[in-house]
Amino acid sequence: MTKKRTLIERLNQEGALCAEGFLFEMERRGYLASGEFVPEVALECPEALRNLHKDFQHAGSDIVEAFTYNGHREKMRVIGKEDLLEPLNRAALKIAKEVANDVPQGSEPNLMAGNISNTNIWNPQDPQSQKDVRSMFEEMVGWAVEEGADMLIGETFYFAEEAYCALEVMKKTGLPSVLTIAPMGENIMRDGITPLDTCLKLEQMGADVVGLNCFRGPETMLPYIKDIRSKVKCHVGALPIPYRTNSKQPTFFNLDDYSNCTCPAPHGRTFPTALDPLFTNRYEIRQFAQTCYDLDVKYLGVCCGANPMLIREVADVMGKNPPAMRFKENMSNHFMYGTNKRIPDHIKDYGDKA
Repeated sequence: MTKKRTLIERLNQEGALCAEGFLFEMERRGYLASGEFVPEVALECPEALRNLHKDFQHAGSDIVEAFTYNGHREKMRVIGKEDLLEPLNRAALKIAKEVANDVPQGSEPNLMAGNISNTNIWNPQDPQSQKDVRSMFEEMVGWAVEEGADMLIGETFYFAEEAYCALEVMKKTGLPSVLTIAPMGENIMRDGITPLDTCLKLEQMGADVVGLNCFRGPETMLPYIKDIRSKVKCHVGALPIPYRTNSKQPTFFNLDDYSNCTCPAPHGRTFPTALDPLFTNRYEIRQFAQTCYDLDVKYLGVCCGANPMLIREVADVMGKNPPAMRFKENMSNHFMYGTNKRIPDHIKDYGDKA
């Protein structure tokens, strides 16, 4: 088996690709309830989770991120299943570790990443909430270390101070730490700190990668990535959602359906179950990834809404050659729009009328 490089070694070379977006993809596959978004699949249907990891790995992801997003103590209390907290976390970590090491003979093993995320209870005016959050981070990070994580990811923070707290806990382990934030529609962190200043502070605190993930599509994430890349010296991460956010609606939480929807969602908004018409195509994600990579942003991926096809596009931009590249589009052999000489002219000529 090829020697496994560290996260930093990969970032200093071709870069690292991390597939995220498990919440939406597992919901689409029928293993998770939208709205609740709790990763019980790790316990209830472990093979389904293993298959998703393998599909992302096949498409080019070289980081297998344990599906513990929202798997924290407070969320488990909300659904009345706090007793499943540690079993869920350990099961997700074990599955991720297994997949990370399950690569073809002669291939480099993937990195397994432990994961913590925003808790949705952080309150700048409530010290007790902050203590509770820190405790949740500490137990989840502790389990990740015990289960053999190669690196840690803290993501989707919209309070700067919560991100700082997460990084403090992560740094104590000595593992490489990725910290990505997610400013909401006001384009500032909820505690009034700019995204750039938040990332500058995270770099100062010792994060190996800083940047943005989730909430924003390519159009409304890219300006922040450019600004952050120009100001920080550490590696930068960019993991957008594959939806067409815009300057008036910079996140997917309040994104309008501008495609003449005749049957809107019963809860009155497109998020999270009626975003389908607003999905970016593969070329938009590829263009975003290429722009970032040209800026020397080398920690890339796709967040909520991701699928293996999109991950393959990012992998191709980064010069990787995953197995899924064998099935990259080949329109030359299409029955009507192809260029193959065996395609009859009377079929090709009908293409504009089809």
